[in-house]
Amino acid sequence: MAVDPIGIPVKSSREEELYTAKPWTLIWWRFRQHKLAVASLIFLVLTCLSALFADFISPYTPGSIDRLNTFAPPRAIRVIHDGQLRMPFIYALARTRDADTARVTYEEDTSRPIAVHLLVRGERYRLLGLFETDLHLFGVDDPRQRINLLGTDALGRDMFTRLLYGGRITLSAGLIGVAFSFILGLALGAISGYYGGWLDVGIQRLMEFIRSVPTIPLWMGLAAALPIVWDPLFVYVLITIILSLIGWTHLARVVRGRFFSLKTEDYVLAARLSGASEYRIVTKHMLPAMTSYIIAAMTLAVPEMILGETALSFLGLGLRPPVVSWGVLLQDAQNLRSISLAPWLLSPGVAVVLVVLAFNFLGDGLRDAADPYGR
Repeated sequence: MAVDPIGIPVKSSREEELYTAKPWTLIWWRFRQHKLAVASLIFLVLTCLSALFADFISPYTPGSIDRLNTFAPPRAIRVIHDGQLRMPFIYALARTRDADTARVTYEEDTSRPIAVHLLVRGERYRLLGLFETDLHLFGVDDPRQRINLLGTDALGRDMFTRLLYGGRITLSAGLIGVAFSFILGLALGAISGYYGGWLDVGIQRLMEFIRSVPTIPLWMGLAAALPIVWDPLFVYVLITIILSLIGWTHLARVVRGRFFSLKTEDYVLAARLSGASEYRIVTKHMLPAMTSYIIAAMTLAVPEMILGETALSFLGLGLRPPVVSWGVLLQDAQNLRSISLAPWLLSPGVAVVLVVLAFNFLGDGLRDAADPYGR
């Protein structure tokens, strides 16, 4: 530390800025030092934006069928043809059938490069459900050829398109489900820990009952009870709500324990003696003391919701076609023959793994950054 001419220590501008910074500023400074968490945040933002604008980014619609293009392999975008650099293109794909096994095979015709264009006209859709358009981010002009970055499924539907649309359902189910469960967990946990008594006993018995219900038999019963003719959107909302009703108990128990310890702290007693209302004491004094835990817990709870929806849909107990989610897409991966012919059908599983890892890394970074004075 620098000293002035008479020997009194003088704080540098950096130290002064550190001592006067607000808590959120300190958290952000420390979070930026966690490179893996920052990279995960960027990846998740790009993933959510891709899912949100899946209509525009994808070259086709999720229900677009091409029966002459079933189980087509992923198409690579190239920039070099005959040793020369040129605009992005794909090679034409020739479909043949093996005379001995009757298996359909595809071979690239390296003599027929097909240019890939940006902002092309294609199948019509409603952008964000607001207005109708046919503009897509990229595509090819040849109507006999399709650009399938991740291959196609058994009906010739583009896996890249369906992966983006499935991310919209799966990610929104995780985020909305966590929002509902955190509202329930914070509210009931705060009431249980702050008031105690018979309210605490009742809420604790309710949590124990919910945690004791076996999940898989519950979902099997719900899957059998839900009529197939119900609107898929209603089933999606119902599954999200049920996931929320099951997933709030852990947070509520933690909040209850923290409130038991916080309500005897000096600053809480001082606020109560100064005449502050109970609502203000809870929202302005007690909950902010748990902000770091709440932020970290939310980022770590989203993967659980995503894995829950994916697993249930994969088992046929959650969302069903024609709804497109990553769990529904993975139903095609249950067939060993399909996987041997088209391993790219596992791409939704890879997407789930990457998103779950990104949320876990983000949660670790936020948890470390929540203690700005730790260094």
